[in-house]
Amino acid sequence: MSRIVITGNSAICAAGFDPSTIVDTLIAGRSMFAPCASWDTEKWPNGLVAEVLDYNGGKLLGDRKLLKLVRRSDVFGIYAGTQAIEQAGIPAYTQALDEAVAAQYADQTGCYVGSGGGAFEVSYDFFPLMAESGDSLETFGKELSNTVNPMWLLRSLPNNVLCHVSIRNRLKGPNGCITNHTTSGILAVVESAWALREGDAQRVVAIAHDAPIEPQTLLYLDRVGLVSKGVLRPFDSRHDGCLLGEGAAALVLETEASAKERGATILGEYLGGGDASEGEGLFCIRADGDGLSRAIEFALNDAGLVPADVGMIVAHGNGTEQSDASEAAALRHVFGQDMPPVTANKWSIGHLFASSGLVDIAIGLEAARRGVVPGVANLEQLAPSCAGLNVAQQTRSTRSDVVLVLCRGFAGTNAAVLLRAVR
Repeated sequence: MSRIVITGNSAICAAGFDPSTIVDTLIAGRSMFAPCASWDTEKWPNGLVAEVLDYNGGKLLGDRKLLKLVRRSDVFGIYAGTQAIEQAGIPAYTQALDEAVAAQYADQTGCYVGSGGGAFEVSYDFFPLMAESGDSLETFGKELSNTVNPMWLLRSLPNNVLCHVSIRNRLKGPNGCITNHTTSGILAVVESAWALREGDAQRVVAIAHDAPIEPQTLLYLDRVGLVSKGVLRPFDSRHDGCLLGEGAAALVLETEASAKERGATILGEYLGGGDASEGEGLFCIRADGDGLSRAIEFALNDAGLVPADVGMIVAHGNGTEQSDASEAAALRHVFGQDMPPVTANKWSIGHLFASSGLVDIAIGLEAARRGVVPGVANLEQLAPSCAGLNVAQQTRSTRSDVVLVLCRGFAGTNAAVLLRAVR
């Protein structure tokens, strides 16, 4: 099996607009949580969120007119995809090809995107008219076209990023939009790798994006007991819930031959991936971490590695008691006492939902290229349920160039990806 290499790596979140800046923020021990600026959260149980600072959609897109057709989440995804593609050197290379060769190159270049299945905010356009119409459906129907944005449907599509990035960059190969809650992004990477393994494409752009910071999402998460009353503390004895963030990330994965043909700089290598579901209910999590254990074992088997080969682990670490405890159980089961350094990023950047897994991959790859494992800065005392977890407050060194990234979602979904960093 030929190597699958990574030639583009981008990310945007509250901690920065690129993986290098984000890792610097984590190493500095800076939390990016602040009171929500999007709406008044004074009467909310917790209004802390990790929003992208100095947001300018037109600047991020490079096309202000496009803002009429996309949502905030899409802006992040298009930005991340564009950055990764440019870093990989694909636009400059294809511009020098003659038309026939460029067309063939486009047919061999795919795109897979992980996104949220939808957002409550797409329904907010209807609220003023609903209030004015009262119980009269007839009035609502007559005035609908006069009050709701005519671009409403286009702005609401979950595959906008897939479409716009592919059209902009002539990505005419295999493509797909994955909406599998939090694991959407990491599964986009796994699907991209399989497209390369099967010979369906020579290079693929994997993107994930989400912007879950909206009133209804926060309200519903709080009602089911998942929102922290204070700050997000992964694996700490005071962990009591998660907090939301936003952003996107992207990787360019390709066959080694494709990268060498273009003279591209290789940042890392995709080694393997796995996913597993416990399927016991929407919010049920097995205490023994069975689903996550199996996802890790699938990934190791796919990569042809053993646990001792892993040099660092980027854990899901969402700060909820059940998830943290079962994640620790899964890691103890797989690695035992020979566990590599473990870190988690949500304490600083929040839970990014569909983009969380791929953002963690982008961060993990950059950190491993530096040979460092950023600490969890607000970890003070390890929770008893997380005993044996090799996590620390301070930044440490990796024990090898192999990175394991974990991601979990509702309904017992679990995914794992293994990468090798090139320094």
